[in-house]
Parts: sequence; structure tokens; C-alpha cells
Amino acid sequence: MTNNVEFPDDDDPERRVITDGFFEQEIYLSRTETASFLREIADALENDASLTISGSSWEIPFEYREPIEVEIEFSGQRTSELEIELEFEEAHGGSDLSVE
Repeated sequence: MTNNVEFPDDDDPERRVITDGFFEQEIYLSRTETASFLREIADALENDASLTISGSSWEIPFEYREPIEVEIEFSGQRTSELEIELEFEEAHGGSDLSVE
């Protein structure tokens, strides 16, 4: 099983690998497309502590550590909105313990 999760977006033949700096991509998906995307993420999480999220023109390889932060946010102001955010932190080389 692969840890590559394809982000559905526009096709572009040039793909760049993003390993530093800032990158953000937002698109709107149907309910079915969203479910498929989340299943791919879930499969990658069960398989290993690394994953690669990619679109047609970019990819982000990422090794993460546990725990994974899951944030649920609800706003019931003029229009209701539910936000679910997953936050992965980069895996550290070696142990987090130190002796001073």
C-alpha cells in the first residue's frame, strides 16, 4: 500500500517538491470526492508515519510523529460552519529526551 495521497486539483505537467517555506492549497470538493480523499489519508496513516500529499503540480513528502492534533471548531453565527483540522508535527531525529 502506498502512502501517497493525491489532492484533486487542476492538471499541470510540472510538479515541484515542497520541503520548506509556506504552501497552502484550498479547493471545493463534492461529498464523494471528500470522502475518497479522507479515506486515502486514513489508509496512509494506518500504513506508516510518513505520507506524501500531492496535487498535479506539487507534492509534500512528510514524516510525522504522534500524537496527531485533531481540532474541531463550530461557529453558529449568521451561518453555521463546522471545521475539522488535522495537524501533523514533523518527526524528530532521535529521542526527545536530553541530559544536562
